[in-house]
Amino acid sequence: MRWIWYPGLLLVLLFAPQAAAATGWTITHEQTIVAEVQAADYTLAGTSLIDLGALETLMDRIDEHVARAPVNARIGSSGAIEAERTGVRLDRRAFTAAFAAHVLSGGPGRLQAPLMRVHARVDRELLAQIKEQAIGRYATYFNAANRNRSHNIALAAQAINNTVVFPGEQFSFNAVVGERTLQKGYLRAPVIVRGELAEDVGGGICQVSSTLYNAADRAGMEIVNRYSHSRRVPYVRPGRDATVSWGGPDFVFRNAYNQPVLIRAAAYGGSMYVSLYSSELIEFHPREVPGVSGEAQPEALAMVAGAYVSF
Repeated sequence: MRWIWYPGLLLVLLFAPQAAAATGWTITHEQTIVAEVQAADYTLAGTSLIDLGALETLMDRIDEHVARAPVNARIGSSGAIEAERTGVRLDRRAFTAAFAAHVLSGGPGRLQAPLMRVHARVDRELLAQIKEQAIGRYATYFNAANRNRSHNIALAAQAINNTVVFPGEQFSFNAVVGERTLQKGYLRAPVIVRGELAEDVGGGICQVSSTLYNAADRAGMEIVNRYSHSRRVPYVRPGRDATVSWGGPDFVFRNAYNQPVLIRAAAYGGSMYVSLYSSELIEFHPREVPGVSGEAQPEALAMVAGAYVSF
């Protein structure tokens, strides 16, 4: 059990009126009640000392109601930069001080949840700097007539598109894409399990991770984790695939450069495109990676939402 300990506040609370523990009040956000609090549930028996462990649990619960995650700037389907959006979360330091003051006063009433801004990691200025210099590209191809598989490829491509990997950071395909479920829109399609073809939710997304792997390898990224399928796949050359599975194999690379790297990805008309971009200041070391049929691949244009976008 932890106690709140602010200089000059602990002694005041020690001798606060015992009636304070019997009072309660409401926590509000934008005129909406998000919690109803009884002081006795957050103080030690017989005192007005605050149990900080219980208070942390309360703040977690309040944060679930008031927090709004920031949204990074992104490149839209037209190629224009869409501005970032600032988020908010509970200001825990300010809330703790206000909570302690309420316990000390001993009176019922309302406590407005104080908020603090949470800024997006990627803003317009940064994105404008790192979207110009292509450092690695790759394209693979699939049968667009297989609608379920094509749908899964497009969904996973959308999940990694506009991701920014900062210097020294690692990109994990599983962490960014998340679990592939029916609730997220993934469909059942062919997968490879222990060398045999089967069918499962999310089938086809390994083509996305494999295309990304080859683009990242071309860009000179540090490949941390990469596993091949248990049988050959048709969309890349032998040994150039990167199988992924939720709770299993993952594709991970690290940005060892001193500039952030932007991932652009899209699937359209039977083609899967991935390009990595960075600042013009980057000193990158590209690797030779053959295309699907062995030849070098030209710059690709992908049509997304009716607009051609360079990848």
